[in-house]
Amino acid sequence: MTRVASQQQSAISRSSRTLFQGDKERYVRDMFAGIAPQYDLLNSILSFNRHKAWRRRAVRLARVTEGSRCLDVCSGTGDFAIDLAAAAGRSGRVACVDFCEPMLRRGLPKTTAARGAPISMLVGNAEHLPYASGSFDVATVGFGIRNVADADRALREMARVVRSGGRVVILEFNRPAGRWMRAIVDLYLFGILPRIGGLLSRREAYSYLPESMKRFLSRQELSDAMERAGLRAIEVHDLNFGTVCIHIGARTEPTP
Repeated sequence: MTRVASQQQSAISRSSRTLFQGDKERYVRDMFAGIAPQYDLLNSILSFNRHKAWRRRAVRLARVTEGSRCLDVCSGTGDFAIDLAAAAGRSGRVACVDFCEPMLRRGLPKTTAARGAPISMLVGNAEHLPYASGSFDVATVGFGIRNVADADRALREMARVVRSGGRVVILEFNRPAGRWMRAIVDLYLFGILPRIGGLLSRREAYSYLPESMKRFLSRQELSDAMERAGLRAIEVHDLNFGTVCIHIGARTEPTP
């Protein structure tokens, strides 16, 4: 066994732990409330500042144009919403929903000052979106669907609130298909990332991240879940050597 593969196996073995205790919704909400003050800084450090380019690419693929009505689910501190607002322009509108109020409060100064479409922020659950059917042209979720207790229900809700012809866009971590790239990425995720997160914030949260990635749906499984939610013409775009994926689906059935 090579040194990289050996280190990777050791890191994954050390990470074999219960992903969360008790109710997932409460666990995830409390976890993000605890890291909210350092969340934006750590996003930039741990992604080598690439998260901004990933979101911009997702907005382009979402085909957001002047006047678009956009919803960002699991919005956190609002970075995805800010990019949507810039693309939608002043005649558009952007709504954010997240079940963790401290995250939204951290994002409020940014979204208030953002250019383009006005951005509203609302505390709410992705599994029960507080919007009428067909309210939006685009619904997005960035690095959040993995954290939802019932991903199938959240996807059905996102499909419900977009109009016929509207698009649902999911930006999410995934694991690269290539064996050697996966070994290198796993070494970073399971061995290095939790240590950096622990130094600057809560190690528990940044141990949860790679574990949740490992246990989340594969590219094909997520595509299948989107189809079950009523979305069609599914596209998958790999970014960053396959560690990040953009899934896009269109609602082709009439909005109920």
